[in-house]
Amino acid sequence: MRGAAAIVGVADAASPTGELELTGRALEAAVIAEALADAGLTLDDVDGVCHSTSSMGLAEYLGIHPRFTDSTMTGGSSYEVHAEHAAAAIAAGLCDVVISVYASTPRSDRRRGRPPMRPNLMGPNPMLEWEAPYGLRMPMGPYAMAANRHMAEFGTTSEQLAQIAVSTRDWAALNPRARYREPITVDDVLASPMQCSPLHLLDCCLVTDGAGAFVMTSAARARDLSRPPVLVLGAGTCHDHSMISQMPDLTTTPGVVSGRNAFAMAGIGPGDVDVLMGYDSFTITALLHLEDLGFCAKGEGGAFVEDGRTGPGGSLPMNTNGGGLSYTHPGAYGMFLLVEAVRQLRGECGDRQVADAEIAVAHGSGMVLSCMSTVVLGTEAAA
Repeated sequence: MRGAAAIVGVADAASPTGELELTGRALEAAVIAEALADAGLTLDDVDGVCHSTSSMGLAEYLGIHPRFTDSTMTGGSSYEVHAEHAAAAIAAGLCDVVISVYASTPRSDRRRGRPPMRPNLMGPNPMLEWEAPYGLRMPMGPYAMAANRHMAEFGTTSEQLAQIAVSTRDWAALNPRARYREPITVDDVLASPMQCSPLHLLDCCLVTDGAGAFVMTSAARARDLSRPPVLVLGAGTCHDHSMISQMPDLTTTPGVVSGRNAFAMAGIGPGDVDVLMGYDSFTITALLHLEDLGFCAKGEGGAFVEDGRTGPGGSLPMNTNGGGLSYTHPGAYGMFLLVEAVRQLRGECGDRQVADAEIAVAHGSGMVLSCMSTVVLGTEAAA
């Protein structure tokens, strides 16, 4: 599968206000059209559809008849899983051009009194029976548990977690579409309202409207298209729990497995990565990624980030668009990881461009640190 498929088109929609005008299928169709135009393709070329709740419904709306379909839903990591499945399907000859899309407008829906865009099709939620009665606040409660355990076991501090938010905001300052661009300090993070100890408001992701899409095809076909192909060099997925109370170790995510497998397929190590797009639902989420993907040893994530290493000018550029903490977060952020990774490898990021980027990693986190999916992307030079 290594290098057999490439992402050839991307698009995302976000705004400094956090709100978008379009919603529902119209918003999905708009970003799909933009991603296809980016690739130099049309709907007539598409024979594979990925959607996190209903690939059949989306295909019907678009008027296409795909021969590959995928409605995998793993929360925020769904779109890395879609990229993995699409690459495998293309490599196996099951289809030729695959689209995946995500759109959600929780911020404007709430203001306008609109119902959610789609129902929750994930089935019964055992958290409601076994965890909610004990007062676990969602969604930040499970992440606060992980942060508390990491602090107790390794001595991680709130100041170290806050530095992740500061570095991410520094990237957002370079992105004109980011929800928040004003610089913040560690003290600002610590002074923001406590949400679920030890997580302050600025340790937590945004609630915004947003949408994104990617288009994938074979590496051979990609070379005849208008944009430089971004090859899928490796991919891996692993989940080990649904409820946070069943997580085997609150300080270690299944990203240890997904990352190891994706890196092995790609033939790279952490030192080869130029850009890391690591899902940052909360600052602790990003810190755990750094450890579990091997950028530092377990327990050393706090010390790793405290000098601004993941911000502009740092040795490991992470979440260069401003991340879920400062750019946008409409509920499932994994699509935006892929879009930014592709743009960085194509050299299209303007003031926030990482020089000479050839390998980028999109690492999605789904549900409550439950399902991790890692995609290694590279330029043709890196292949």
